Amino acid sequence: MHVPVTITVNGQRYEHQVEPRLLLVHFLREVIGATGTKIGCDTSQCGACTVLLDGVSMKSCTALAVQADGYEVTTIEGLANGSELHPIQDAFWEKHGLQCGFCTPGMILASVELLRTTPDPTDEQIRHGLEGNICRCTGYQNIVRAIRHAAGTMAGQR
Repeated sequence: MHVPVTITVNGQRYEHQVEPRLLLVHFLREVIGATGTKIGCDTSQCGACTVLLDGVSMKSCTALAVQADGYEVTTIEGLANGSELHPIQDAFWEKHGLQCGFCTPGMILASVELLRTTPDPTDEQIRHGLEGNICRCTGYQNIVRAIRHAAGTMAGQR
């Protein structure tokens, strides 16, 4: 049995017939080809699959595609404005907030919501805001530094 879904991903509307049990992460990766969203653990522990659902960060491995029906999903592919990186993407590049890069899409998307709700976070608030995202490479210091840098850049753009 398949059910119809209409999900807008990165500004593009997708209409598909999906199995009711299809996870949103699999819809993004396998149905529409948005492979920047990573599958890291399949248990919602790592945050590599984090996307924005109507602007709120969520782990796409914990939601069914049918639950996103009618919503706007933003993945890492939809964050940049053409060839211009989002300030958080640029900050991760400038401040070396990544190593292998596997967790980076989830970290960046979690940071988008963090800076939307807390535009000038302390280091402690940044670390708390990223608690659901695991990096096994960096030790987090450069990630925190990158988010702090992005906060300053974004404050200057307001």
